Amino acid sequence: MSDLRQRLLAGEVIRLFGVGQLASAKLVEMVGILGGYDGIWIDMEHAGCDLRQVEQLTLACRARGLAAIARVELTDYARLMRPLEAGAVGVMAAQVRSLDDGRKLVRWTRFWPLGQRGINGGGVDGDYGITPLAEYAERANGQVVVAAQVETIDAIEALPDLVRLDGIDLFFVGPSDLAQALGVIGQFEHPRCMDTIDYIARTCREAGKRWGIVARTPEYAEHWRQRGCNVFLVGNDLIAFREGIGRLRERFSGLFQ
Repeated sequence: MSDLRQRLLAGEVIRLFGVGQLASAKLVEMVGILGGYDGIWIDMEHAGCDLRQVEQLTLACRARGLAAIARVELTDYARLMRPLEAGAVGVMAAQVRSLDDGRKLVRWTRFWPLGQRGINGGGVDGDYGITPLAEYAERANGQVVVAAQVETIDAIEALPDLVRLDGIDLFFVGPSDLAQALGVIGQFEHPRCMDTIDYIARTCREAGKRWGIVARTPEYAEHWRQRGCNVFLVGNDLIAFREGIGRLRERFSGLFQ
């Protein structure tokens, strides 16, 4: 399995590329060939990638040395567990709102003694049944990345308790939903947003927890990197296509007049 969790906990900068609306194994392979990224963020919340797609995307990730993290809704046990058996090395739960949500997240994604995830070594994470179950469970607890998104007022209020939970490795800020929760939709650098993210950074730092954010601009990313952020979502499939098409039109501007 991936060493992403060890690198994350060591404080290394982790760069993720998002796939969802235009998810493709070939796109993942291209990201790996171009290099520089550490992993792929698979959006199962907004883009609705299904389990078969996750299997194909994670297969491409393994072929190119990329880690795969699935962003999912915190709706039920199977929704959290199945991407791990399909090849994701981590899950990120969206809309975590309370300490109870955090406990569910840990219980559904960690094996004993941290949680109660059902044991089935028949997935790719158990080497399709080859690895003994005790070894499989211990390895998964040591290598699977479990992340919670902080993007609501409830989550911010619960954060001092959430960061004390053993089993959650990463707290990821969702700037769009956070701005909405603070009443300033689309104003990502509004003082309310910046002050709140500063609070999240400080709370995580004091608890020895890692945190991440969407790298909206180079300056925005660097600002938060200087404040302890070490996981960045740097672009996604839609942004890459949109900006790529825009550059082509600029390059061949004469043909578009």
